[in-house]
Amino acid sequence: MRLSCNQGREAARAIGPALASILFAATVCVGAEPERSPVPTAKTPFAELKPQVVLKVGENADWVLVSENAVWTGSTGPNAVHRVDPRTNTITDSIPLPGAPCAGLAEGFGALWVPLCDEKGLARIDLASNHLVEVLPIGPAGQDAGIATSADSVWMVTDTKGSLVRIDPATGKSRQTVHLPAGSYNLQHRDGILYATQFEGAALTIVDAATGKVLASVPTGLHPRFLTIGGGYVWTLNQGDGTMTRISVKTRQAVGSIALGTTRPGGDIAFGEGKVWTSVFTTPLSVTDAATGHLLRQWTGPGGDSLGIGHGAIWITDYKRGTIARIPLAATGIH
Repeated sequence: MRLSCNQGREAARAIGPALASILFAATVCVGAEPERSPVPTAKTPFAELKPQVVLKVGENADWVLVSENAVWTGSTGPNAVHRVDPRTNTITDSIPLPGAPCAGLAEGFGALWVPLCDEKGLARIDLASNHLVEVLPIGPAGQDAGIATSADSVWMVTDTKGSLVRIDPATGKSRQTVHLPAGSYNLQHRDGILYATQFEGAALTIVDAATGKVLASVPTGLHPRFLTIGGGYVWTLNQGDGTMTRISVKTRQAVGSIALGTTRPGGDIAFGEGKVWTSVFTTPLSVTDAATGHLLRQWTGPGGDSLGIGHGAIWITDYKRGTIARIPLAATGIH
């Protein structure tokens, strides 16, 4: 028997306590059932979205971080991170790295933090000078993992066992290890709370960033990878079943999973302007209304992979072409 957690609970209540334990023992918690939009989702060729600018950064382009006064993206061929000025739409700095940026970008403590897979290290770039300061001997768990900063620490999962390491930004040394479920790799931080997806499973782990205490585990869709926070929810992009789960920040309960139909590796997710934006290969852009959970539109075709929202635009990479494009939010026609 394969039921969602909610289905199992409802069925258990219906049959009474005598058989409840038998039923729930056979229940597999697979998260909330996918919600579907009340009307067919509009699909548009991605090529019809006209960028304001397209910037070439390398053979491949991956990872996007939008900050108050810059947009950062990583590349291979060369191994580097690039700083884009959103006021001029130009690359103002390209900082060479000793390895490929592979597991996210994070800003904090006057620095940009860049995990390097092949070097098994963590690069720290000074934001005042845009220079590489050091590479800490602490590496990410693998490709497509993640990194986050809280009020006093840098956080990164360093192995497939789910070891979430708390790094002192002043000394670069590990000062705590939190044990997440094995196969947890990706992180986001908001308001003193860390959220980590279990890619090799179907759950979101919630951690107190002040103490490192695990607060809750919430079922999601299958193989959640990237995540974002906004509109009162945590949103997980589930690569295993092509859904996106929304989890209430307040109650720490899954509200539902929206069917995107994007069961592909890679990709990204970001929140902006009351919407949730996702990208995967062959469906470079999808947009969901955060208030209703309705999938509004999808753009299909070549392109996409990672994205960020800010400065009135979608900043999206084309991994295979090695570019980052600025697409004005107004150009999407979504209000």
